[in-house]
Amino acid sequence: MASTDYERLSFMDASFLIFETENSPLHVAATVIYEAGPFRLENGGIDVDVYKEATRRILHRIPRYRQKLAWIPVFNHPVWVDDRDFNLDYHIRHTSLPRPGGVDQLKRLSARIMSMQLDRARPLWETWIVEGLEGDRFAMITKIHHCMLDGEAGADLGQILLSVEPDSRLPEDVPAYIPRPAPTATELFRDEMVQRASLPFHALRSFRHFSRETENLRDEIALRARAVGELVGWAVRSPSETPVNGPLGPHRNFDWIRMPLDDVKAVRKALGCTVNDVVLATAAGAVRKFLIRRRVRPEEIDFRVSAPVSVRREEEKGRLGNRVSSWIVRLPVGEEDPRKRLEAIRAVTQDLKSSKQALGVEMMMAVAEWTPGILLSLGSRAASGPINMIVTNVPGPQFPLYMLGAKLVESYPQVPLLQGTGIGVALFSYDGHLFWGLNGDYGMVPDLEDFRRAIEDSFRELGEAAGVRAEGADIRELHPEPRTG
Repeated sequence: MASTDYERLSFMDASFLIFETENSPLHVAATVIYEAGPFRLENGGIDVDVYKEATRRILHRIPRYRQKLAWIPVFNHPVWVDDRDFNLDYHIRHTSLPRPGGVDQLKRLSARIMSMQLDRARPLWETWIVEGLEGDRFAMITKIHHCMLDGEAGADLGQILLSVEPDSRLPEDVPAYIPRPAPTATELFRDEMVQRASLPFHALRSFRHFSRETENLRDEIALRARAVGELVGWAVRSPSETPVNGPLGPHRNFDWIRMPLDDVKAVRKALGCTVNDVVLATAAGAVRKFLIRRRVRPEEIDFRVSAPVSVRREEEKGRLGNRVSSWIVRLPVGEEDPRKRLEAIRAVTQDLKSSKQALGVEMMMAVAEWTPGILLSLGSRAASGPINMIVTNVPGPQFPLYMLGAKLVESYPQVPLLQGTGIGVALFSYDGHLFWGLNGDYGMVPDLEDFRRAIEDSFRELGEAAGVRAEGADIRELHPEPRTG
């Protein structure tokens, strides 16, 4: 059987399956809010059948959505095969809040859905359509396993059904889905043996290509060696223990903030830094406040965050899979002055850009492809283990988008919690706003709402230090007025 009947997961993609546990599901998720628009039914409900039909018509553009996992015998490495029993009704769920549903109820529902693992016997995604939301709106809660995509690919994927015009027409129909036959266990094992036997030749070919494309080979090799060495150094030094770090439980809570992007850019301009510097400095101030509330002395804490960095090349835009590395940033939580915190963050990120630390994880995962299993564990620990929290920021389009005529108004991302990390912070910018999604372990951080307030207060303090009036959150969105008519 031809090898085109399945696709082998890269070692980076496979790592999200290997390190997933019952209490640490590694799917990325989001809660997206739309105006009801043409989805509104006469009885006040939402027409889910229209969304299902539109999804069916575009699935040929994202074949991974109709593929499931299979495993290579002996080597236990995953591959993608077409799901002959694919059932769209299983993946698109329909539920409702008790009317009129408020944002607090939606947050609780989102947390409950996000805490449940995806079924590995099926394609690894779910979409929940939630009606009953006040203000003539509905929500969409999406879950996609991290082995399928990273944040940037997810942002591209989420726009397939979106357009810049409020057009409610369905996509053109497509031929029926005919799954490819899956390979047998014997065929998978045989192909893997051939793959592993040819690894030295692939490595040599890759090195020759790298040599031809590199102007100064010696300097580039030295740079990458230093990046790996620095990453290994992080991996063997544990961060401080804090009240937001420890064994994960099965339950989650979810909170969010909608922040005017103009406020963030005004602070960025006033302080001469990047938007990401403002985000990290805001997070540092929030962590400081939160630790003090938990009666911890922040000046004694070595608090580190992982800041994912895309290494996706231009020609890879829109492809599934993971093309992401990581910065490990020590947050200056012991610094009381918000401006000094920002200056410390800016110095760290500028140093990280020059040191090319993000190359470390990329190099380890590349070597893992050539020497399976040797560096995968260390690379994954270096990317995620020696940290207290993740802060990830994905840019989105700065203009309104519509799904089959329904306007997208808010989008709150959720990053999965890694073992030992009780809070995850994800941000997505869209149409003039920065949307913060806060994922928390319920047992470790039952007071996640206090952390959300700490972020708002931290940003306001940073604005004051910059001489900019910054609200910290769009107050109108915390208690939206129900629409009439």
